[in-house]
Amino acid sequence: MNLLSAENLSKAYGERELFSGLTLGINQGQKIALIARNGSGKSTLLDILAGKHPPDSGQVTYRKGIRVAYLEQEPALDPGLTVAQTLFASDNETVRILGQYEEALKRPEDTKGYQRAFDAMERAQAWDLETRFNQILSRLKLDDPEARVGTLSGGQRRRLALAHTLIDTPDLLLLDEPTNHLDLEMIEWLEDYIRVQDTSLLMVTHDRYFLDRTCTGILELDGGRLNPYPGNYQEYLREKEAREAVAATTAKKTQSLYKQELEWMRKQPKARTTKSKSRIEDFHALKQKALNRPQEREMELEINMERLGTKVVELHNTAVRFGDEPLFQGFSYAFKRGERVGLIGPNGSGKTSLLNLVAGTLEPTAGKVVHGETVQIGYYTQKGLRPDPGKRVIDAVREFGDYIPLKKGRQLSAQQLLERFLFDRKAQYDFIEKLSGGEQKRLMLCTVLIQNPNFLILDEPTNDLDILTLTVLEAFLQDFPGTLLIVSHDRYFMDKITDHLFVFDGKGGIRDFPGNYTDYRLTGFPETESGDAGMEEAPKTQPKTPGSGMRQGKRSYREQREYETLEKEIEALEARKSEIEAAFARPDADGADMDALSIEMAGLLQSLEAKTERWFELAAIEEGG
Repeated sequence: MNLLSAENLSKAYGERELFSGLTLGINQGQKIALIARNGSGKSTLLDILAGKHPPDSGQVTYRKGIRVAYLEQEPALDPGLTVAQTLFASDNETVRILGQYEEALKRPEDTKGYQRAFDAMERAQAWDLETRFNQILSRLKLDDPEARVGTLSGGQRRRLALAHTLIDTPDLLLLDEPTNHLDLEMIEWLEDYIRVQDTSLLMVTHDRYFLDRTCTGILELDGGRLNPYPGNYQEYLREKEAREAVAATTAKKTQSLYKQELEWMRKQPKARTTKSKSRIEDFHALKQKALNRPQEREMELEINMERLGTKVVELHNTAVRFGDEPLFQGFSYAFKRGERVGLIGPNGSGKTSLLNLVAGTLEPTAGKVVHGETVQIGYYTQKGLRPDPGKRVIDAVREFGDYIPLKKGRQLSAQQLLERFLFDRKAQYDFIEKLSGGEQKRLMLCTVLIQNPNFLILDEPTNDLDILTLTVLEAFLQDFPGTLLIVSHDRYFMDKITDHLFVFDGKGGIRDFPGNYTDYRLTGFPETESGDAGMEEAPKTQPKTPGSGMRQGKRSYREQREYETLEKEIEALEARKSEIEAAFARPDADGADMDALSIEMAGLLQSLEAKTERWFELAAIEEGG
């Protein structure tokens, strides 16, 4: 069943045409990823499909009655609303009923109001939605429903927008970089959630493992055209490689034919016949095709950086505190020349703080940091560029250096570096403020790399970068001879670049794990010396026994509220169960009434079982603490 059809879409900004003549359709059950380089119009296309912006030409048609939810890269949320009010702002009747029920729970003295809300939940059979609602908020760590949106961090607002999108139970999801600002535990949960849902999906993401595990098809936007590929990301790579091999063979034949025709043209200065005129016209078309070949961008780098001495960077019994709570403490480590370290752990556990310690932009609360005399640090932060009006791309890079010295007396100029990171000569003279968010991130990488550091620190370098740029960055880092320290939620990137991991447990401890992310994942997330690693194994589809596999410690504010609410709901369900059982026992009961009560009892028992199981899970958390 077709859910969405788009025909002959085009969009341009001034003289810059993003795409034209795009046609696509999304059918029920399809989970499709849209892949393209930054600045190609991925987010613009999603905006058009979601109805936020009109195309210059073409039209988008939805199947009548379907619900569509759209997660933007920069969600527009009302800062004056609370988390709960934002989540329940929906045209979905069941979601509104759940919102009214949640409000009724805040007024326990209003027993009639609570009963009306409870009855509405029963009529709408909204208990499954309530269970999913609590699961989503728990997994995305939105623990305070009364917090104002205006007080949330950028990452929290992004997770709130994702929660709102998922809770709305749409028929079609449009997601723009859904894994941004999620830690690894959240990403793996989201993978499982999307896999088991019936919802159809069109998304933009740079997370290649996420693509592999969730998608049934790929759409590649290249040169203003859409190329469809069936299967997941790995299948896309194989199919793309085969297509490129065919294209390379065709290009070779075109080149050979062009040389033959060029020789003929040199001998035929004038077109004396109709046949000659036709052949000359064909020659000019062939020439354009032959000369319009992709440039080879790959080049092996042998960077001639300042050699690191024996002492690189040493951390001696360091600690960083946030208020009264330690982010981490008692951490010591001596970095070595050429090692590649990845940092993983839950959000807020201190990963960026450790980067700042090593970079020298943050003083430790305790302990000391010692830098070797030959260390030259290059630090790519999450803050991004602040483009000066009127500054061009090439000027931004030359401000930090004109070239990177290579071995054997060679150089990689600022222009060549920009070309390597997919800024052609024309794009290098564009104004920075006209670049897309991903293009600005790409440019910032170049400003860090042109300084030729021998100790490179990267804080979420993969956010907002397209897959093509990530491939280029990975190739550059594989050639990089210095020391690397990286924070990234891109598991594919971490697997390819890092040799070992610092695992933050979220309780003040950091463990050095000998291996990459997949090695760590295969161990089942072992406990660190100071507690668990802060990332539960991805949830399985089979039910757990009450209390099994639960984390220990104190319940969050949200979990405590849910725990108290469940007690009331279970009590009310038990009372209704007793009433139905008493009705069954009456000898004068009407047959039709018994049928209706039997249906109600089946639903009630199912809801009672689910709520009781969840109550046990929450009870186990507190008992463990």
